[in-house]
Amino acid sequence: MRSLGLQERTRWFYGLLFGGLVLAIGGTVTGFLLLEDSWLQLLLAGAMGVILTQLAFLGHEASHRQVMASGPANDRVGWVLAVVFVGISYSWWMNKHTRHHGNPNKVGKDPDIVSDAFSFVEQDAVGRPRMPAWVTRRQGRFFFPLMLLEGLNLHVQSVRSLWVNRRNPGRSLELAVLSIRFVAYVAAVLWLLPLGMGLAFIGVQLAVFGLYMGASFAPNHIGMPIVERDVKLDFFTKQVCTSRNVTGGWWATVIMGGLNYQIEHHLFPSMPRPHLAAARRLVREHCRTLDVPYTETNLIAAWEIVVRHLNRVGLAAGRGFQCPVATGLR
Repeated sequence: MRSLGLQERTRWFYGLLFGGLVLAIGGTVTGFLLLEDSWLQLLLAGAMGVILTQLAFLGHEASHRQVMASGPANDRVGWVLAVVFVGISYSWWMNKHTRHHGNPNKVGKDPDIVSDAFSFVEQDAVGRPRMPAWVTRRQGRFFFPLMLLEGLNLHVQSVRSLWVNRRNPGRSLELAVLSIRFVAYVAAVLWLLPLGMGLAFIGVQLAVFGLYMGASFAPNHIGMPIVERDVKLDFFTKQVCTSRNVTGGWWATVIMGGLNYQIEHHLFPSMPRPHLAAARRLVREHCRTLDVPYTETNLIAAWEIVVRHLNRVGLAAGRGFQCPVATGLR
């Protein structure tokens, strides 16, 4: 990979991408000011949700050292993109996402499969109270509707983590900037739009942001093999066998911010987005040589796999708690 230059930074690409997104924000704000009291503003709210998701993808890449040459420079870029533009704690994201990359889909290690609104492993679904169990049994059907709330959930989780973790050295600055951003954003929308329309604008923007984020990140690992607590795998097998690529070429790369090359991203986390397609060809050939499964499918099929997996896991919620001692005495 290094001999082919695939690990070299592509600052020109990220400069053009960031410039295009800033222009898109400028165009959306201009349209927002010109439309005034019109329900067409909700279209602009949806557009803003898409733009902020694209900025989140860019922040994700900066956190992986893909954008700039040095680690501190990438952290500064990622911090500004996450905190100032998207409104999410960068330190929270770094902590959570670094742990995920270290042990993808491993029970007790990967924070992305910890039971929350969804249960990703059967043992987390068993024994849930009646109402949560009813939802869990149908969680695959509710996946996309619940993703409409994921944008709000991401904002709340990141602020909650800063509030609880008082030892975080950058905690005060992040909380201050996030608070200023929130107040300024809400005040500007409600000042320029009637109350109902303004709240609808914020709701649509958050819903589109959450749905877009969820629909882009979910195909990466959900429905792939789960690694049990006591299982140890080598780095290559661990990263390849728990990840799924999404086919579609350049359009999938644009839509998913490079997340469609999830296998290559996990093997080479600092590789810039423009080089992932070339890396894919080499990784696939290497997997054939080693007889290691290499999983990729189209986006629609990946979403179907996610829904089926969640529904299958959710069925365990109907079984109730089983005492391991009593089970062993039968």
